[in-house]
Amino acid sequence: MATTQQTTFEKMRKDSMLDGSSAVYLESMYESYLEDPSSVTDNWRRYFDELPVDSESNGSEAHHSVVRDQFRNLGMKLQAATVSGDDAHREKQVKVLQLINSYRFLGHMKAKTNPLAEGEVVNVPELTLAYHSLSKSDLETVFNTGSLAGVDDLKLKDIVARLEGIYCDTTGAQYMYISNTEEKRWIQGELARNYTTSTFDTERRKYLLKQLVAAEGLERYLGSKYVGQKRFSLEGGDSLVPMLDELIQHTGSQGMREIVIGMAHRGRLNVLINIMGKSPAMLFNEFAGSVDNGGRSGDVKYHMGYSSDMQTKGGPVHLAMAFNPSHLEIVGPVVIGASRARQDRRDPEDARRSVMPIVIHGDAALAGQGVNMEMLNMSDTRGYHTHGTIHIVVNNQVGFTTSAIADARSTEYCTDIAKMIGSPVFHVNADDPEAVINVTRMAVDYRAKFRKDVFIDLVCYRRHGHNEADEPSATQPLMYKKIKARATAQSLYAERLIKAGVVTKEDVAGYIADYRKALEDGASTVPHLIPEGQHQQDFPINWARFGGTSWDDEVDTTITEEAYKRLGMALTTAPEGFRLNARVKAVVKKREQMANLEAPADWGFGENLAYASILDGGNPIRISGEDVGRGTFFHRHAVFHEQDTGKLHIPLEHIDNDPKSFAIIDSLLSEEAVLAFEYGYAATEADKLVIWEAQFGDFANGAQMVIDQFISSAHQKWALHCGLVMLLPHGYEGMGPEHSSARLERFMQLCAQENMQVCVPSTPAQIFHMLRRQICRDYRTPLIVMTPKSLLRHPAAVNEMADFTEHGFQNVIDEVNDMDVNKVTDVILCSGKIYYELLDRRNSEALEHVAIVRVEQLYPFPAIDLDKILAKYPNIEKHIWVQEEPFNQGAWLSIQPAIREVLGEDAKLVPVTRASMAAPAEGSHKAHVIAQEKIIVTALGLG
Repeated sequence: MATTQQTTFEKMRKDSMLDGSSAVYLESMYESYLEDPSSVTDNWRRYFDELPVDSESNGSEAHHSVVRDQFRNLGMKLQAATVSGDDAHREKQVKVLQLINSYRFLGHMKAKTNPLAEGEVVNVPELTLAYHSLSKSDLETVFNTGSLAGVDDLKLKDIVARLEGIYCDTTGAQYMYISNTEEKRWIQGELARNYTTSTFDTERRKYLLKQLVAAEGLERYLGSKYVGQKRFSLEGGDSLVPMLDELIQHTGSQGMREIVIGMAHRGRLNVLINIMGKSPAMLFNEFAGSVDNGGRSGDVKYHMGYSSDMQTKGGPVHLAMAFNPSHLEIVGPVVIGASRARQDRRDPEDARRSVMPIVIHGDAALAGQGVNMEMLNMSDTRGYHTHGTIHIVVNNQVGFTTSAIADARSTEYCTDIAKMIGSPVFHVNADDPEAVINVTRMAVDYRAKFRKDVFIDLVCYRRHGHNEADEPSATQPLMYKKIKARATAQSLYAERLIKAGVVTKEDVAGYIADYRKALEDGASTVPHLIPEGQHQQDFPINWARFGGTSWDDEVDTTITEEAYKRLGMALTTAPEGFRLNARVKAVVKKREQMANLEAPADWGFGENLAYASILDGGNPIRISGEDVGRGTFFHRHAVFHEQDTGKLHIPLEHIDNDPKSFAIIDSLLSEEAVLAFEYGYAATEADKLVIWEAQFGDFANGAQMVIDQFISSAHQKWALHCGLVMLLPHGYEGMGPEHSSARLERFMQLCAQENMQVCVPSTPAQIFHMLRRQICRDYRTPLIVMTPKSLLRHPAAVNEMADFTEHGFQNVIDEVNDMDVNKVTDVILCSGKIYYELLDRRNSEALEHVAIVRVEQLYPFPAIDLDKILAKYPNIEKHIWVQEEPFNQGAWLSIQPAIREVLGEDAKLVPVTRASMAAPAEGSHKAHVIAQEKIIVTALGLG
């Protein structure tokens, strides 16, 4: 051992009265140090830091046997005569330090966080004196506290009292699983500070009581005025209102400017009125059913969103509550996506402190819904992080009628999912509003300091059933006996303040009367609300220009010949000496030829040219999904990888010399959370082209909830615009049932009221114009695209420059061959890859009576365009719809009414498809070839 370390040890020996019998103590101290360096004093930490590192330990710590031998040898060399009583004291000192650590790890299990368990004693063996070989006779003995509370020595009874107060009162903290020592030390310090320092003066307590009066008052008022109507009451979790108010005010004082909130229906009406500042009169109209939705379907009142502006000491804060369906947790990644969009509009350093997402969970839903795992997994990734989300769990301790402990989960807490990303969890008793405020401040400060997610578990109860018409005692008789006998949070806190002399009974009655009068007047109940029109900063997103526009509004999507060549070459540019993969180099070389008009444009060139031209026009782009940088089918290559260093080069980042304008992110292996994120992003960013691509089209199945609840219906329910693009590879290539179909039929079945666009582009120019049209026209509705696979390199699926510079997207493409229109008796209508197979066979068989027309936009159906093309053929006897998909899938069943309307009642329309199937496609390649051949032969009348 080094001389300096020995000198340190000798000094510590004298200070601590160590001798040769102290090996057990030293080894125990070292174990504590390895587990948590902050658990030992600074002197011991410095000493252990100086220990030699053993090669077998991967450079992280000294080998245990080495440490043991050094401790024993040094102890013997430095042995001094001591009495046996000192030996016993040193052994107990070790046990005391272990007791302190046990409270840090397990104190939350003993904490009085459950209001329904008041008076119940939880026995945690590790938190007892006996477990650590200590007894009551040791309570008056002074021991070293380690790093407990800023004091070196205390009597054991005082140590235990501090531990109980810090870790086992109405707040329980879980954080010792965090790997970052600085985070753990910070949390320990904040918990100790909250225990020793009160920040609640008389005015703060009165204000807190008024918020509880408001939370309870609204529910009582609605319950008496609208008897039996569903409102999903907050009662039992009333402290959520002061929690959110504190969160807004505290973050506002730190420079926060925008907060995006997502929550399900429990307590939503209360938050809208008492936090967001929504007019009670507006809510009462919704209860009365007198709201005019302007021809839209609208939605129930406890799904509605809202936005407002609040004044804080640090300036105004814009609040946005996201609209939310009954699919509970799905709003979480939507909120995070919306927050990231708002952050991306700001300076990167300003973003983390200016925009914050808050997601309010239910306990059963948090533990039960897989989207939460996906959402947390993206929380620190490059394309999806938001510098930390505040997660609040309204923990009712029951899921609908499911017991929280026995059936709702397999974990100790509903928040155990937080451990996967090392986020701390602060459990707090909802009936102790002051503890709730302390925890809220701590969570906000943690997020600000460490830029990480943090969880607040607001342990409460549900005073009524799942809704107000429910009878909860039928399934939870014991729980509801306790609930019926329990006073409300407002009553308990009022009684506490009356006893403390802070308020009188008359004061409390006055608060209640004042709030009820405000409700009856229909006035806002939020004191910090900035009246509409008085807020000077432009926080909201302006979507007004998209009102009244239509999908068929014309827009010029062509580019000049100069732009075609210039931007095409820009796609091939890499830094000097940048060595590309051989296959990628060949692709880039081919693109140079395309830009120089030496070769026709293929799909990858056309798609990347669209992105380049959009960036060149001033609109930013965001593309995400699994493998989007390269493209699942090796076609996009928007990201170059240097083969020697692994460095990246993205040509599209250099189109407008602003790398922030273009983002392309290979996402985590998630569909549901990522697509929800991108929906939230696109619904917040009007002038950015936002694209999500599925690795295979059928992967979108994993995000069906997002498609059903947001993408297809958000405008009709909530009047929300969104220009999100979904690229879904689709096509029958003989690869089996799983990756053949993007389930086109599901999107077609959802189409109504011009809610979205469904397109099947068949050429590079078509994908070029379609993407440009999506961002260039003043129209924002989701675009669903069936993109190809083998067609990406099909020799016939190419275009000349004129197709990019002379005309735009064609909803319907007429026959491309020069034909005598008078000879045509059969017109085939189709979409996608099947067109090229039909074309090849038709040409090889020289069938002059068959014309092939491509319907490139399936919805909204381009009836006028189709009618104009069909009118060119005067002798049509039969119209044939041809698709690769089975009869019960694909576009046929949804599109035939629209086609028949164009053709008229007497026209003959025949479908040629695979037979109806339960699976999308055949499992064997041979069976696929046979089925595909039958479609071609039947459609062309060859068999």
